[in-house]
Amino acid sequence: MAIATIGAGALIEMRQDAFARAQEASSNLSLILERDIARNLEIFELSMHSVIDSVKDPEILRLNPAIRQLVLFDRSTNATDMGSLLVTDEQGNLVLDSRSTPPRPVNVADRDYFKVHHDSATAGLFISQPFQPRLTEQAQSIGLSRRLSHADGSFAGIVVGTLRLNYFRRLFEGTKLGPGGTITLLRDDGIVLMRRPYDPATVGRSIAASASFAPLVQAPEGSFVGIAALDGNERLYDFRHVANFPLVVVVGLSTDDIYAEWRKRAWLLGGLILTLDIAILILSILISRQFERRQAMEEHLRLMVNTDGLTGIGSRRALDEAADIEWRRAWRNQQPLSLLMIDVDHFKNFNDHYGHAGGDDALAAVARCIASNIRRPGDYAARYGGEEFAVLLPNTGLDGAIAVAEKIRSAVQDLVIPNAGSANRILTVSMGVACAEGRARFPGLRFFFNASDEALYKAKSSGRNRIAVAETRPEIQAHSEIPEH
Repeated sequence: MAIATIGAGALIEMRQDAFARAQEASSNLSLILERDIARNLEIFELSMHSVIDSVKDPEILRLNPAIRQLVLFDRSTNATDMGSLLVTDEQGNLVLDSRSTPPRPVNVADRDYFKVHHDSATAGLFISQPFQPRLTEQAQSIGLSRRLSHADGSFAGIVVGTLRLNYFRRLFEGTKLGPGGTITLLRDDGIVLMRRPYDPATVGRSIAASASFAPLVQAPEGSFVGIAALDGNERLYDFRHVANFPLVVVVGLSTDDIYAEWRKRAWLLGGLILTLDIAILILSILISRQFERRQAMEEHLRLMVNTDGLTGIGSRRALDEAADIEWRRAWRNQQPLSLLMIDVDHFKNFNDHYGHAGGDDALAAVARCIASNIRRPGDYAARYGGEEFAVLLPNTGLDGAIAVAEKIRSAVQDLVIPNAGSANRILTVSMGVACAEGRARFPGLRFFFNASDEALYKAKSSGRNRIAVAETRPEIQAHSEIPEH
């Protein structure tokens, strides 16, 4: 039951991960498409502004027609999928044409991109509905238009640039979305300008009344799961409004495609869990008859308890046991015993700045420095708590303990781990050293640890990244009893 529960939890997490990956992929794709479209439209709009500024200059209009064409229309108007850049009079007749000199005999007064500026002086940049060009058999196009005004503010015509919808079609078809994926380009009033997979019947269709359109106008970007207005399939949608243009790019990933791989893995994992459960039941009967297996498991658990999971060195519990044993041995044999208390400097600032994951990595690195500099079999290192470590050095005098401490301090400093919250700008440690030898004996193990801890605080208060030695204590009266611990 436990394994089945864990498996179910894993499957739920895998499903969530699949959705998150799809959401990230659709967001990245919509961002790339939005920036590509915005960049190209901005280039085209700049050409339009250049024409608007030029037609206001009588000197330019009086130029030779061939030279005037070169002045008014730059090479960007000849790019692939760019149509014509046109200037009309008040009646909609062409007066300037980027494709022809003299301009072609066309009237565009019936086009929506002309009517909107004729009726309103504040329309700004207008993007038309898809239309079929009159003079060519090219695929459908859209028009980007701006109003021209006389000096008195009255309507003087428009500047319009046409862009073939094939540009968007080729842009969308270069992406991989899965069998049910879609990309849609809409005007912000719900008119579909292009959709992948391409269907001519959807171009120019309005989806403004559909439930899936409402979220698109509530924010400049976002994502949601909804039912498609055009084919009724459920999809994860990510949308972005094209900067400075009344357009919306929508990337839709079919939820069936998103979870297709997950469903395969769910069946596979479910079968494996069932098989594993049956195997465990059989093995449990066998294991219950083998006492040696239980002993091995107990030993393994004991090792886990005595090892700090983060740093891999001893735990506080194991340190207490080792310290009690070494304290009694040193007392009986009148041998020196040294203790190093180590604290990572400014660790709270380090955690606040680099996060708990960075703090865990730093503690593990300090632990490796400690372990690599205590080589004798009897030496014991442990994580004392938080960012504090302790090192027991049996049969080691004060000079030897200081030497070991300096090696550890230097090793940590040489890691050059950045620590913005420290005056040294790198990760450092402070250490307190206590040594019980000769006349420097302590009445109990607790006093021994307290002395080393006091030395540690002395090192920290003296500027950190240094070693301080505990004050010596007068030797207690000699007798055969072991002092309290």
